[in-house]
Amino acid sequence: MANRVAIVGIGQTYHTSKRDDVNQPEMVAEAVRSALTDAQLSIRDIESVFTGNMETFEGIFLPDHGMAAEIGALGKPGFKVNTGGTTGASAVAEGFYMVSSGLYDISMVIGFEKQDCGDTTAAISAAAVPVWAKGAATGAIGEFAKQALSYMEITGGTEEHAAMVRVKADKGACRNPYAHLKLGLQSIDEVLQSPYLVWPLRLLDFCPQSCGACALILATEKKAKKIHKKPVWLADVEVVHQEPFRAGVFGDPTGKETYTQHVACEKIYKRNNITDVRKQIDMAEIYEPSNWEELNLYEHLHFCKKGESWKLIEKGITEIEGEFPVNPSGGVISTNPIGATPVIRVAEAALQIRGDAGEHQVTRDTKTAIATALGGPNWTVMFLLKRSL
Repeated sequence: MANRVAIVGIGQTYHTSKRDDVNQPEMVAEAVRSALTDAQLSIRDIESVFTGNMETFEGIFLPDHGMAAEIGALGKPGFKVNTGGTTGASAVAEGFYMVSSGLYDISMVIGFEKQDCGDTTAAISAAAVPVWAKGAATGAIGEFAKQALSYMEITGGTEEHAAMVRVKADKGACRNPYAHLKLGLQSIDEVLQSPYLVWPLRLLDFCPQSCGACALILATEKKAKKIHKKPVWLADVEVVHQEPFRAGVFGDPTGKETYTQHVACEKIYKRNNITDVRKQIDMAEIYEPSNWEELNLYEHLHFCKKGESWKLIEKGITEIEGEFPVNPSGGVISTNPIGATPVIRVAEAALQIRGDAGEHQVTRDTKTAIATALGGPNWTVMFLLKRSL
């Protein structure tokens, strides 16, 4: 690539189920102002703006057109991106490509969702053609329930292991000032006593509907070193989209490991000579709408051998104080403003590398991290972040 790309500004709103105090543009502007403050830049310094949200969840068509003034995008080039659950990560990838190509020196990427404006569940259920994608049309809850059942049958993992993941997530969320759900869970029994949505998926096994926004400012190497004392480098990006819809199936029955998570991580690992993930990468922020999905992703992203992900959580390896922390922010299962969710994964990984994550800073010295995004039809976007190049 022509230019190396760094994150020089990070801004988030706090997240909650309802933001009655602001409209959508005002909410997004909070994240923009925070990112500009972090980078010590003016909106005049931003050359292009890339936004992403799931507009069908809010019922507001092309919302970027209605908030250009509030977010500082008026008269500036950019794209509005929507690629399902990977939307925010696709927006970050767009910003990365534009800066790395040399087209712009400084760009801003914004992901957002104000789910109190619409009906997300209805939009998900009605988004697919039932004959062609019946699984998608049933909605996310049914698919993640099937995934949970498959996981238990194939690996021997249990509901107790999934509950351990949920307690870990809540521990991180309670330390994170921006997180939505802060339940103060003290034991796995509290998770196991929550009602079933669709067996074996319980209420506390699944993510909330959140309102919030996250903004990143990206810059070329030449600009980055002048803007921020601790730039975080986007060392590599991989985008893998696949059809048809296959969520709910653990592993690949053909044995060919064609899941997009496998493809994405193996390409990044190969390009960066990563042969031992847990030794060469310090932590991860991964997209897990369910605690069962987190257990799946441990294996899909090669954090452990197949069928052994439950051992990682049982041994405390992925805890905030563990050998390989995963989602110390509380993750998607605690906070899910869908268009912003993938941007938050990148932002939180960058904060860990900078050492600026506050109370949810991991104890391991973080020089390298990965961040991922997940889309319903088995889509993956993956980032490798580094403190130095």
